[in-house]
Amino acid sequence: MRLDKFLKVSRLIKRRTLAKEVADQGRISINGNQAKASSDVKPGDELTVRFGQKLVTVQINELKDTMKKEEAANMYTVLKEEKLGE
Repeated sequence: MRLDKFLKVSRLIKRRTLAKEVADQGRISINGNQAKASSDVKPGDELTVRFGQKLVTVQINELKDTMKKEEAANMYTVLKEEKLGE
């Protein structure tokens, strides 16, 4: 599954266009490597996303094309959240 689609379906980022912009700005890495919006993700991958002053690391549990809002958080596990530049 494409990275931008995963971010949208899992609701880590609400819109796919926004997910693409964040990836194009170099604010996402997969398993430590810089990621593009078109990068493939698979279960077990570790994503690190920078949201403003916050760095969030999640592990992908499952991939589905559609997901109910209540179940979207089951697609990933948050490993750590850290604040930047305090």
